[in-house]
Amino acid sequence: MSAPRVFSYVQYLQGIGHLYRAAHIAAAMVEAGLGVDLVSGGMPVPKVSPENVTLHQLPPIRCRDGDFSDLVNALGAPLDDAYRDHRRDELLGLFRRQQPQILIVEAFPFGRRQMRFELLPLLEAAVNASPRPVVVCSVRDILQVREKPGRDQETLDLLNTYFDHVVVHGDPDFAPLEATFPRTREIRDKIHYTGLVGVFAEDAPVSCGDDRGEILVSAGGGATRSEVLLSLAMKARALSSAKDRPWRLLYGTNLPEEALTGLMADLPEGVTLEPNRSRAEFLDLLAACSLSVSQAGYNTVTDILHCGCRAVLAPYSARGETEQLHRARRMEELKLAHIVEAEQLSAESLAQAVDAALAAPPPARFPIDVRGAERSAELILSWLENQN
Repeated sequence: MSAPRVFSYVQYLQGIGHLYRAAHIAAAMVEAGLGVDLVSGGMPVPKVSPENVTLHQLPPIRCRDGDFSDLVNALGAPLDDAYRDHRRDELLGLFRRQQPQILIVEAFPFGRRQMRFELLPLLEAAVNASPRPVVVCSVRDILQVREKPGRDQETLDLLNTYFDHVVVHGDPDFAPLEATFPRTREIRDKIHYTGLVGVFAEDAPVSCGDDRGEILVSAGGGATRSEVLLSLAMKARALSSAKDRPWRLLYGTNLPEEALTGLMADLPEGVTLEPNRSRAEFLDLLAACSLSVSQAGYNTVTDILHCGCRAVLAPYSARGETEQLHRARRMEELKLAHIVEAEQLSAESLAQAVDAALAAPPPARFPIDVRGAERSAELILSWLENQN
């Protein structure tokens, strides 16, 4: 008998954290005995597909210059109806061929409203299929705050029409969903917290033991503002008390080639600039560093919490983005990080935050649940059993 199939849709538009989280959950589902089709609609990312997970790449869509309302194809051309229709038809054809028992849609309807042209037909196909698959929304713990009137009601209507369950990849003791979605109580019967999606379930070593260790600066996988953070970190080193320590700067796959060339040309002595490591290797670096300097994306903060290292966070908050800022402020509230908000970010303010973090006592370990991938697989299996 063939393994039950899971059809998992993920669309990243800027940073690749969404894709990596979906891939890690897919790997846990395969480990649990499920067959997984991981469908990605963003730009292709090398080596993202875990072993025994079938990756399907849709014609790519990305946002231009960090503007989520300005979507383009892989060549930078604006989307037209023909491109949207082609993607929709490819997605629907794949869904019908695979005939999954579980459909997972990442982010929508809490986010990714730009993809309604294909997601609403996909959801219609799912609820009208015979047999009907279990339909699951997969969402991170902290949402982008929506101020447009009617958006929360629209989200609730879509959840109640199409979705059986909402899996929240977070720990409610750290960030409950209602903190960024005020109408959570109206769908509480659908919600299941999984814990944060970490790479390892076992305890990681506290990384603050070596007071002369390196400063680790990571800019994530997004192109927007990563160049700025890396450039400011180079300048901040000479202004900080850590000016005699090695600084390791990690850049993501989406950093433009011309930006990388410029950074390499300005690289001071004592600073290395390298491509991002695998997430497991990144955890090893965190566990050995004296201090992490980064933005405040989901995956990076999960890894910081997992390792318990000192941290400086410079959250991305351009164009009204609130998700990273909310996460960074929560880390600061718990005394787990020092933050430099976008309006104050400079080489001087970054150096001051580095000094403050290094002078402070090591942060207390927060008892965070990082078994989100494994717990997601357990939930999927339980829903399949109830379906049979």
